[in-house]
Amino acid sequence: MLNVFVNGCNGKMGNVVCNLVEENSNMQVIGGFDKVNYSDSKFPIFTEVENINLTPDVIIDFSLPVATLNILEYAKTNKIPMVIATTGFTEAETKIIEEASKIIPIFKSANMSFDIMLMKKLVSWLAPLLKNTDIEIIESHHNRKIDSPSGTAQMLADSINKSLENTLHCEYNRHDKHEKRDKNEIGMSSIRGGNIVGEHSVQFIGNFETFEIKHTSYSRNVFAEGALKASEFIFNKQPGLYTMEDM
Repeated sequence: MLNVFVNGCNGKMGNVVCNLVEENSNMQVIGGFDKVNYSDSKFPIFTEVENINLTPDVIIDFSLPVATLNILEYAKTNKIPMVIATTGFTEAETKIIEEASKIIPIFKSANMSFDIMLMKKLVSWLAPLLKNTDIEIIESHHNRKIDSPSGTAQMLADSINKSLENTLHCEYNRHDKHEKRDKNEIGMSSIRGGNIVGEHSVQFIGNFETFEIKHTSYSRNVFAEGALKASEFIFNKQPGLYTMEDM
């Protein structure tokens, strides 16, 4: 039985993770961390890291960068593997996570969907074949999502750029620019509205035709299921930084 601790347990994704763990005969949630504590929870919820008195087998993190780094210190001290599904980290915050992975095993992915990993590989393969096109990435999410662009959109852009020997750059803001499109840019656009779970489109736009790859998520379950699989994968691994490609 894998004992799971959920960081951000009362958030949208945290709730989905807890529900799926409850349905899994090989796992159980023994505790959670959140800034809000609901008294009717089936497991203890902590609002201060210093008060956590549990030693789980793995921590699943769907929260905010500041909350991730907060629980990361607890994980390092107690040598607990972590699955980090939070996005929006700065370069400095990413470096802290990388340093922590020298002490504990960390599974980190901007998106826990297997199909998104296929999309990443596909656009990476396509980019050199369509290098003379204009590349645009459009992502849509619910109106509560804080970071923009999404971590997944940035991951796709980085994958494309790497396949083209890092000759491109991302353009996030055309509002303040009054010039024609740079042929070496990847345009990044974000849509926020309603309860959109997640949609990502990569367009390779030529003069006479457009090649588009699109992925749509209809349920948060797909990300939670990926996190559960990652938890089973990361348990008992050696310290290091692991990704969906490793799994």
